[in-house]
Amino acid sequence: MIREHRIDSDGVAIHAVSQGTGPMVLMVHGFPGLAYSWRHQMAPLARAGYRAVAIDCRGYGRSDRPVPASAYDAETYRKDLLAVLDHFGAGRAVIIGQDFGAQHAWNIAVRSPDRIAGVLGMVPYDMDLAGRGLAEPGEVGEAAAMAAAELPPSVRFAAMAAQHFVHVDYFQKVGPAEAEIGPCVPVFLRKIFWALSARGNLLNWANFPAKGTGYLDVLPEAPPLPWDWMREDEFAHYVSEYEREGAELAFAGGLNSYRTADINWRIGDAWKDADVEVPSFFLCGTEDPVLQLIDPKWREKMARRLPDLRGIELIADAGHFVQQEKPAATNIGILKFLDGLERW
Repeated sequence: MIREHRIDSDGVAIHAVSQGTGPMVLMVHGFPGLAYSWRHQMAPLARAGYRAVAIDCRGYGRSDRPVPASAYDAETYRKDLLAVLDHFGAGRAVIIGQDFGAQHAWNIAVRSPDRIAGVLGMVPYDMDLAGRGLAEPGEVGEAAAMAAAELPPSVRFAAMAAQHFVHVDYFQKVGPAEAEIGPCVPVFLRKIFWALSARGNLLNWANFPAKGTGYLDVLPEAPPLPWDWMREDEFAHYVSEYEREGAELAFAGGLNSYRTADINWRIGDAWKDADVEVPSFFLCGTEDPVLQLIDPKWREKMARRLPDLRGIELIADAGHFVQQEKPAATNIGILKFLDGLERW
């Protein structure tokens, strides 16, 4: 049985769903996502003897949607996750994150390790928007690596946008994205879900100039629903949840997560050399476009930065939404990691 919860985090209400009893497993979505993105994981985790919890992050779904970008920085998200653990009386939990949720999962594992029994990320560690792991001295020369590390993310995004459209730069300015995609929730969600999936082509943006281009212009058309991993009623649920607070706030969580890259870069300076000491696991789809955007030596870097890495699982024919595109294989990987941990 799914239970709903309303959790206070310094005056911001966080919506959560839970199922089962036992050690807590907290699942954190990215953009676009919801607690609903973990619908295929809830019951299997509960049956396996865990308390499955998934949240609508602030700015999404049935959680509150603060307006200023400053309400979405990495430390605020960390406090949200701790508030969720406290609500359930969980001294520790295993945390699973996808997309921005992986960034939050890795961060809390490093910054509050006493509360985290294990972390499973679906994006490699230190590859978030504010990460400093994009280059290392031995690969591009010490001077170049040091220069890149000293540049705020927004500067790097702007340099990319000088070559072609790139969404991380386009989303930095308040207004254009809200005006473009806010009134077009069904169109945007269908395009972005498809582009990020195993059969999509997110990187089509490289064929378009930044000037005068919007995100809907660069995202390829998506085939009609249903798809092999998304039914029409499931898609309709996403649309209704994103439209819940109107066009201006439809994508508040996602857009503001991009706009806090510089803030997070400054906050993260204190942990820039930190390794993930808690037990960890990496799982993603073989066709996830993120793997095409990051350093090809990500495996070696993960092995160095995660001293208790318990495994790497690449799931065939899955894209960015691996837990939805290939839920059975994803659940096997998750349970393999969880069952190898001491009960917490």
